[in-house]
Amino acid sequence: MEITTESIDRLLEWLRGLPGSHTAFGLAVYKSLAVLAVTCLVWYVLKAVLRIIERRLQNYPFFQSNPQTIHSFRRIIFYALVAIALTYATRLFGLTVLETVFQALLIVLAAGPTKDILIVALTYLEQRLAVRTNTKVDDIIFDLLNRFSGAILYVTAVILALDVVGINVMPFIAGAGVAGIAIGFAAKDTLSNLIAGVLLIIDRPFEVGDRIEVWSAPKGSASWGDVVDIGLRATRIKTTDNIVIIIPNNEIMKRDIVNYTSITAQIRVRVNIGIAYEADIQKAKAIIIEVARRMDWAADSPAPKVVVRNFGESSVDLQLRVWIKEARRRMDTISFVIDQVKEAFDGAGIEIPYPKREIQITPSMEPTGGNGAAS
Repeated sequence: MEITTESIDRLLEWLRGLPGSHTAFGLAVYKSLAVLAVTCLVWYVLKAVLRIIERRLQNYPFFQSNPQTIHSFRRIIFYALVAIALTYATRLFGLTVLETVFQALLIVLAAGPTKDILIVALTYLEQRLAVRTNTKVDDIIFDLLNRFSGAILYVTAVILALDVVGINVMPFIAGAGVAGIAIGFAAKDTLSNLIAGVLLIIDRPFEVGDRIEVWSAPKGSASWGDVVDIGLRATRIKTTDNIVIIIPNNEIMKRDIVNYTSITAQIRVRVNIGIAYEADIQKAKAIIIEVARRMDWAADSPAPKVVVRNFGESSVDLQLRVWIKEARRRMDTISFVIDQVKEAFDGAGIEIPYPKREIQITPSMEPTGGNGAAS
């Protein structure tokens, strides 16, 4: 410390001996040039040190895949040195107004490399955390952070810079709040969808890849599909007919969400089958269960079973309840059972009833003539 103080004193004495240094302005000019020279020297030394550190950090996989991190730190250090030098120079000349301007400019400039470092950090966390989880909602959250973190950082930097300069930012914030309210009323549907999108990400009623019911599918088309994208405004669902339906998130939050694969891919399928009153119920049950066991995608446990549900107008209503390993084969299950049961019932002589009406025609009675004869 003493050596540094002595060096500064000798430098000042040397500057006072230069031509024109007897005036305050001339001495300030010489001091500014000296600060500029010292700043360049310090930057040259720091660059050499940073190169050494960079070569050593290249041995780590993180810095190998993210070389821009070191460049961002280098930019921040350079901006800091320039700000220090300019601040000292403005103080020499008594330009305190420029001092605050330089500080505000440093804050805005530092937002660029800071944003780059933040994006690298978010990407690193996404690779380390989100990839290890089974849910895909984490990927959506990190994608949103990557999109909006830069804008938030720059807005924050501008507000801080204005505050350093001495500009009262509260009227701007209040005005932005009023404008936000006006925009909110004008775009309430869009904002409603955005809020619903955030709630979908938080509540997780379904995830990308889940199969859910689609109540707004075109008439006559598939009424369920797979979630392919959960956006802030809308959710995209691809039905089994390969039709992509885009549903606003606000509409989804108003409906009951039927998710077939939220807990497990295994679900129970119910198939209604009617037999004639004259048929053997136990024999029909055995045939239906045997057909269900032919499906290689049917679960062994719980075992399929058949129950009697109701006595219909012309049939005894049975219902097959079978667990399948893949929810996406629900329609395949219904089609297979109906097809095979019909064939098996025909072979076993079990009638599948259908509405029948018996019409009996009776001969009409002719009226008899009178007893009297014409006169």
